[in-house]
Amino acid sequence: MKLSKQSRRDAKQLFRSCQVKGLLDENRARAAIKSVLEQKPRGYIAILSHFQRLVKLDLERRSARVESAVPLTPELQAKVQSDLTRTYGHGLNISFGQNPALIGGLRIKVGSDVYDGSIQAKLAALQESF
Repeated sequence: MKLSKQSRRDAKQLFRSCQVKGLLDENRARAAIKSVLEQKPRGYIAILSHFQRLVKLDLERRSARVESAVPLTPELQAKVQSDLTRTYGHGLNISFGQNPALIGGLRIKVGSDVYDGSIQAKLAALQESF
């Protein structure tokens, strides 16, 4: 579906109105969607679809996945968590997991940012260089 500039603007304005201190407030978002559905302004379906896209992007931006070959110690988890919070701000949902294929090191994915310090990535880069 092709979105008009006005629909994009309205969706962005709606999204900004649902934020509190830079974080999306779920209750405000529900109320805003309900209000749009009741009023049914021109192009409301396009507005809501773009709003949904903005919410999805914000959720991805606010979630981090940390993978390691072996379980991380609580101290190391706390260090990684504090570093990510300092870099990306508060409100970041961090999940830790294991991936034995990494061999060693860490792979951190926050939204579209990927930090790969794993042995697997270094071996793949070495293989590419040959």
